[in-house]
Formats: sequence, C-alpha cells, structure tokens
Amino acid sequence: MAAQFGRRLRKGAVTTAVAAAAVAALSASQAPGVTADDNGRSTAADAQPSPDATAGDSGATGNSPYYTDLPPLNTPSPAPTDGTSTSTPVESEAGIPATVLAAYKKAAAELQESKPGCNLPWQLLAAIGQVESGQARGGRVDADGTTTSKILGPQLDGNGFELIRDTDNGAYDGDTAYDSAVGPMQFIPSTWAWAGRDGNGDGVKDPNNVYDAALATGHYLCRNSWDLSDSGDLDSAILSYNPSRHYVNTVLSWLEYYRKGTHEIPDGTGTVPGNRSDGSSGNSGSGGSYSSPSSPSTSNPSKPSPTPPSTTPPPSGTPTTPPSSPPVTPTQSVHHLEDSGTAKLTAMAGDAFAETISTKAENAAGKGVAKVRIRFTIVGDTDATFTGGEKVATALTNSSGVATAPALQAGETTGAFTVRATLIGRTVTGPDYPATVTQRVADTLVRTSDTALTCTPGGQFADAVQVKATYKDAVADKVAATATLIKSADDATENDKGPYFKDADGKTVRTLTGLTTDADGLLKLPQLYSDDTTGTFVLRVTTAGGATLDVTLTVAAAETSASPSPSPSASS
Repeated sequence: MAAQFGRRLRKGAVTTAVAAAAVAALSASQAPGVTADDNGRSTAADAQPSPDATAGDSGATGNSPYYTDLPPLNTPSPAPTDGTSTSTPVESEAGIPATVLAAYKKAAAELQESKPGCNLPWQLLAAIGQVESGQARGGRVDADGTTTSKILGPQLDGNGFELIRDTDNGAYDGDTAYDSAVGPMQFIPSTWAWAGRDGNGDGVKDPNNVYDAALATGHYLCRNSWDLSDSGDLDSAILSYNPSRHYVNTVLSWLEYYRKGTHEIPDGTGTVPGNRSDGSSGNSGSGGSYSSPSSPSTSNPSKPSPTPPSTTPPPSGTPTTPPSSPPVTPTQSVHHLEDSGTAKLTAMAGDAFAETISTKAENAAGKGVAKVRIRFTIVGDTDATFTGGEKVATALTNSSGVATAPALQAGETTGAFTVRATLIGRTVTGPDYPATVTQRVADTLVRTSDTALTCTPGGQFADAVQVKATYKDAVADKVAATATLIKSADDATENDKGPYFKDADGKTVRTLTGLTTDADGLLKLPQLYSDDTTGTFVLRVTTAGGATLDVTLTVAAAETSASPSPSPSASS
C-alpha cells in the first residue's frame, strides 16, 4: 500500500490514517471487493496484485506492470485553455491530452455504432489508458496520434514477469527473443495480431498509435457479448485485459473519476504517474518506459546501449557546436486557422447540408500546415449533427493544410447554430461557421383523387379530402399545413356558412391548423359536413413554403324523380 499511496500522501500532506480512511468507503456497485470514496478512488481488500479471475490467461498486456496511482482526492478546476499557462501537476493529472481524448471518444463512438449492446463508455478507455501508460506518457503524440517514441513494457522473459517468447520477430518491440507490451494501451504482439484495429484511417494497424490502440481496446472489451453497463460484465471485461483484482479496482477508480468530469489539456503537458505495480517508479525506465529512438529502452537488452558522451572538455579555441533545438512539430508551427471557402450553410429540417466546412491551418508566413488535426464542434441549441450522429468530429489537414469536416445533418430543430473549428493539441485562433436550419416546406399540393365532392344540405360529404405535398418533385414529409373553408377563390376570408369540420366537442370549425403531412407527404383531412346553405364552396389547403391548393365543394339538394304524365285515353 505504501508504494501506491506514498505519492498521494506527499501531495496532500495527510496522515497514513487519513489516507487509509479515505479509501475505505465501500461501493459494492463497482465490483466485488472494490471500495471507493466520492472522488472515485477505490482499492481492494487484497492490496497485492493477484491474478485471481482468469487462470492461465495473461490478458491483452501479458500481465505487464501498470501504474497504481489513484485519482486525486478532489476534482480540480479545468486547466487554463488560453495556451499561455502551464497546468499544475494536479490539473494535468485530472486532464486528458487533446489527441488522446479525441481518440478515446472516437473509438467509443465507433463501438456504439458497430456494437451498441456493449455500451462502452469512453471514460473506460481513458481509465485503462491512464493505468497502462499515463495517457500516452502525458500525451506525447503527433497529429496522427502516434507516440513520438515507442512505449515499451519490460521484457517478458520470466524474470519477475510472465514468460512470453517472441511472437512478432521483433516487429513491434524490437526484441527477437522475448515479447514486451507495446504502445499506449500496452498490447503484447500476439494479442495485437488479432485485436489490432486501424482507428485513424491511415490503412495501418499500429499499437503505438492512440487511435488504433483505443479502438482495439474497445473491441477487446466488447467481445464475448459483454454489456459494460452491467457491473458483472464490466468486471469480467477488465479482468480479461489484465487478470488482477487490484488492476480492476485501479481502473474502476479512474473510470468513476473521469465520469465525474474531466477536461482537455494540450498534448505533451500531462504528468506521468509515479508508481507501478512492480514496485518501480513510473519514470524509472522499467515497465512502460518511454523509449526514444536515440536512447533504447533499458528493458530490452537485445539493443546495444548508446556510448556515453565524452566528459573531456574540448581544447581551448575549439569551436563548440551549440545544442540543437528540438524539432518543431506541425501542430506547434500552426499560427492560426482560417476558413477555406466554405459556402453559406443552410439546410431544411431533416435534410443533409449540401455544403461542407473546410478549414485551413497556416503558419505565421501564411503557408498551409499539413498533417494536423482540426476539431469541429457543433455549438448551440440544435439537434443537428455530423454524419454518424456526433456533435464533434475531427479531420486531418491535407498537403495544402486544409481539413474538411464530415457532412452536416439537420435535425428537426429550426434556427441558427455554430460550428467551431479548433486545433487539437494547442489553442490557436479558429473560425466559427454560422449555420441555419429552416422549416420543412412544400412547393406543390395535389389531390390524390379526382372524385367530385358533393353533399346535400345538412348532410355530410361521402369522401374525405386527401392531398399530397412535394418539394422539388420529392416527397415533402412532416410539412406544416392549414385547411380553411374560404368565401371564394378571390376572398380568403373564412366562410361563415356552408361546409365545415367538427372539433372534438362537435362544434363547427372552418379552419384547421397544426396539420402535418405524413412520411409519404400525404395529408388526409377530417370528415366534412354542411349546413342548409346550398351552392359551390372553396376549401383552401396551404403549407409552409407557400404551396396552395383550392378544392371545390358542392352542396345541392338531392335530385327527385318527376311523376310520369298520364297516357291519353284510348277512347279519346
């Protein structure tokens, strides 16, 4: 327990007794043996990792070590978003790096569509990502979501860890003798071989890419028909990832913490947890170390160690080469975002917008910046979405620096809203795109029958009036309509005699409002009656958009048969 809570005690300056009490509140809804407080912190009755659920199964990670740090005791305020301030350690710990967060949400959205019965929350992916790699080592990823250097677990050579001999010929972990867990979600190569997914659409399944790894994790957790809204299935799914009760409880702690709210922080500004289940420090280079190409991971002895630099000072007068500055990433080079020729965004309720949104990322010199991710967010009181039903979408800029958002789909709510473009990973000036959803309309109305509509005085019309609405020759469904019995084709004033409708109380009504065409564009009016006035009358039907149809109604007395004339007498 000391290894797990020591860091937290130093931060909070609390006593061991207080810390123990803070994690002692029981919460049976999480999983068997889990305890939690109001901040989502949980622990298990057994403090030591114990593979007690899936005997003989090493899970997705090969039972590699993981971070044991628990969430902060209190949820801090969101970190500054103006890009000028540095997050405090607690703020960074509570926040999730922008690209990493986008990957979790994208994966969960795809699983919701492909496996809706799984009910995978993105917060579960975030919890596993925190426990496995500290959110990709604080969000050290490029615009495509690939870690700037590999994240490798320790060599699984059986020496303190599970024995897993090489299965990938060193393709992922650089070791042809033994396997290591790889990437931000720490998949062993043999698991990645069947579980790997292409989450960012580049045609490659890369365990070092957070989009790929997050989607693979989602599919891994959603197999076996598990429903993650069920506590038992959730427990089984997490145990299948790493068969340790303590691992499950740590993940559940972060899951509940993230469910209470989190915030986005710039890429690369997150903090790395301090304690691991193998007893090492999170920054020590043991399991899950962040190994750079120029400095091979110490967990992989098959790679030679670099020759240490000479400490002998150069001779006097020898020019020294100043240390090179770290390369500027595409995201860092973006100065601003601007519109790239987006047309006016207008669509009728229920329709797709014909126009798409394009945003250009430019550097300070005004040149386009390729391969940076732009986030498009729908803002305002609207039910409009991007294709797929999402309110947020991301797109990668092309070689000209232009990113195109997915198509917008209008909902039923009319009015204005905004689509906001922002750069993922940094805060820079971006454009807002105004959009408008107009009401459904029709431009043509026709009767569906040519039967004459007649009635006797004081009677009722035998046939009901039915009309069909279209717009640009297509069915106009859900269009508002009004029906009024008017005085004449030239006088739209409501008539006070002749045909009429009845309301629910049987009273005379000559104007009907709130009518709507059905899915086929049809509108069938209620039964028509007539008073004792005879003559020809007009029923006018109008729709939103200006479509108008006049229907002729005739009220006439019933025809009577004339008596036959007597025949002339035969004797006359």
